[in-house]
Amino acid sequence: QLQSKILILTVCAAGIGGTFQYGYNISIINAPTSYIQTFMNETWLERTGVPLESNMILLLWSFTVSAYPLGGLTGAVVAGPMAIMLGRKMSLLLNNVFVIIAAVLSGFSRMAKSFEMIMLSRFFTGVNAGVSMNIQPMYLAESAPKKLRGAVALTSASFTALGLVLGQVVGLRELLGGEESWPFLLASNVVPALIQLTALPWFPESPRYLLIDRGDKESCISALQKLRGDSDLSAELEEMLAEQAAVKGQRAKNPWELFKNPALRWQLMSIVVLSSAMQLCGNDSMYFYAAYVFREAGIPQDKIPYVVIGTGSCELITSVTCNMIIDYAGRKPLLLGGYIFMAGWAIVFMVALSQQTQISWMPYLSMACIFAYILSFGIGPAGVTGVLPTEVFDQMSRPAAYMICGSLLWFNLFLVGTAFPFIVKSLAHFCYIPFLVVCICTALYVGFFLPETKGKSFLEISEEFKKRNFKAQNHAGFYKGPEEIKSTVL
Repeated sequence: QLQSKILILTVCAAGIGGTFQYGYNISIINAPTSYIQTFMNETWLERTGVPLESNMILLLWSFTVSAYPLGGLTGAVVAGPMAIMLGRKMSLLLNNVFVIIAAVLSGFSRMAKSFEMIMLSRFFTGVNAGVSMNIQPMYLAESAPKKLRGAVALTSASFTALGLVLGQVVGLRELLGGEESWPFLLASNVVPALIQLTALPWFPESPRYLLIDRGDKESCISALQKLRGDSDLSAELEEMLAEQAAVKGQRAKNPWELFKNPALRWQLMSIVVLSSAMQLCGNDSMYFYAAYVFREAGIPQDKIPYVVIGTGSCELITSVTCNMIIDYAGRKPLLLGGYIFMAGWAIVFMVALSQQTQISWMPYLSMACIFAYILSFGIGPAGVTGVLPTEVFDQMSRPAAYMICGSLLWFNLFLVGTAFPFIVKSLAHFCYIPFLVVCICTALYVGFFLPETKGKSFLEISEEFKKRNFKAQNHAGFYKGPEEIKSTVL
């Protein structure tokens, strides 16, 4: 079983410097919040002789926090061209340069007495996460055999969750979360980058990229042999050659070309809806609420960080579970179930928050809701959303699709991060109403419009979407072949 070992090791090598960094960097910034704000104030005092007002500190802090999604947006935009020109594996390797720059900036920020370095370092960390969130699922789904494609591409979500939990653990006061050690905490993201730089070069490039983008059949076969060992490759090669023939003579598409192309209408709509919903469903805001709810439930202040690790572990457990069942259960039931459950828990959560002070056991109910919400998110939406662009787009549209997906993801993360404090202010206990609406609408969309992609080849999936995109012409009594087929009308 050497070849399955190689596939597993490829997954780990790509994941540790890939989406792991996204989760890790989201959670390490939480522990040193107050120390960094103090540092900003002291630095300013030293420079100007005047301390900062509290709302100025908050403004500087929100700049620091929002530098991350802005970097992510930049990363998502450059990821497409990188994946096409450099290949999937080379892009992942080069991507570590951004983290190394970020670690140097944040590690020396205190010595240089500059909080601007922290902001810059968060921006570069974001760029790294933006690139890996797009390229890693693409690289893994293209390298995996058809029957394992969902599970392998889904490991991206498991690595994100693992990064979240490890970031929470490393950020504990006993480890690197103390007042003296926060520059080391922020620079600790260089470790996964160095692991990836030493491990990933030993594994093959995506066979699909080698054959379809580069037209290099020999390298493709040798990459497949490394990944699959002695098993029979003829069926898989045949399918790739069929896809190569289907996209012959085309170049990789730009994002705006996808919007113009009627043959991609439903695919595009599906990923726009799902990648927006992934951030707008309020899962990340649950983490924001966690500390407050746990405090209300009577958990002592110094124990709260340990309970918050429990929420991160929840997401990790469910994404690993989802990994095991996605290729049995299918994509649609997991997405549908996830959003329906989240809608249910959002209602319970709002009721529990509004009764928090009246009924003694309500804080425990809201605590249960936080865990249940995160579990429901982890079981479907967290992982399946990242797999879909790989499955519903062909080789030439895939990098552009991921650029659209990634840009939406980061833009919405920025939006929710900026707007959520104001939503809480104006809606108080009912702050989850916008998220509830998003969950219900997404569940309806998935239920009515999204086809199942489990166990189908990439060509079969695009055939299924073709039927939807050209339904109108079909009723007119003839079938106009999609733009891709330039030969006679079918």
